[in-house]
Amino acid sequence: MYRTVTRDIEVSVLPRFMAERSAPDNGYFFWAYTIEITNHGRETVQLKNRHWRITDANGRLQEVRGAGVVGEEPVLEPGESFEYTSGVPLSTSSGFMTGSYGMVTATGEPFDIDIPAFSLDSSPAERTLN
Repeated sequence: MYRTVTRDIEVSVLPRFMAERSAPDNGYFFWAYTIEITNHGRETVQLKNRHWRITDANGRLQEVRGAGVVGEEPVLEPGESFEYTSGVPLSTSSGFMTGSYGMVTATGEPFDIDIPAFSLDSSPAERTLN
């Protein structure tokens, strides 16, 4: 589990290699990752956008920007959490991801929170299951 806290908002990430959705012989490796965002602060916030930086084992960087997450722009009252699962393919057997979420307070103040850098790794045994 990877965690970071920005402005009393905790982001935790649990990545896992998905051998059944991967095709290592074809250079296709797939990971799912579950993210939980918890508002430990005193004000209501809303997630408006995301910015990912995805780097494979060859150092190739892919940047992804978009509105919300999994089609939602969740509102988090103090003490509330939001969890979602998404996925990412790579052409190498390892890499890492990091990024940020664009948030806004109930009063309209925009700010960014960090997504912790997390590793995407598959073991040699997982890479040969197909």
